Amino acid sequence: MALTLYPAIDLKDGACVRLKRGAMDQATIYAEDPAAQARAFEAAGFRALHVVDLDGAFEGRPVNGDAVRAILRAVSVPVQLGGGIRDMVGIEAWLALGISRVILGSAAVKNPGLVRAAGARYPGRIVVGIDARDGMVATEGWAETSRLTATDLAHRLEDTGIAAIIHTDIARDGMLAGLNLAATEALADTIAIPVIASGGVAGIADILRLREAAARTRNLTGAIIGRALYDGSLDAASALAEAA
Repeated sequence: MALTLYPAIDLKDGACVRLKRGAMDQATIYAEDPAAQARAFEAAGFRALHVVDLDGAFEGRPVNGDAVRAILRAVSVPVQLGGGIRDMVGIEAWLALGISRVILGSAAVKNPGLVRAAGARYPGRIVVGIDARDGMVATEGWAETSRLTATDLAHRLEDTGIAAIIHTDIARDGMLAGLNLAATEALADTIAIPVIASGGVAGIADILRLREAAARTRNLTGAIIGRALYDGSLDAASALAEAA
């Protein structure tokens, strides 16, 4: 089975940035024009994009809507979006505008009823982001850490009809430290929901390790890649070839 690689476009103040371990004061601007970056990723051969409204994640409401809409106009590949989407009105609005899948993060912990309702109403179009710090789920743009483990939250989502879980190791995100495949693979082994790895992809070795893990774990279906693509430590063509 081919793995899906999602290049990440993280939006802050209308620009495409990368953070280190989710710290907003550790932002590096990589592109002033997120739509142009989205076109470049599509031209490189990626079949889906992962977009996060970082400001929205912290404020609890969409902030970089103009940039997201520009991305949707610029590409034809599916775009999944997270950050600040906390109610059904927001979910429906983005889906109507052309977002292929909405990512719910904090809402999965603080409003599980919303996840269940959205999963039932829009099967295959709702994704939950489980962002973990030392195994515990973080919320509100990673500013708060809950008392819920990533595994416990994943089990609660089993019958909600969501399309996938994105598992992010916050300690590795943006650090080029390598994927925490042990934790991600363990999570994928315990649930029937497809799992997408995120946080720390550094180079082609991580894609090879991901492919090997996916062969052992049928529910590990892809990875999100950020800084490695922007810094050039991972070649897009090589990564896509290995993932296929």
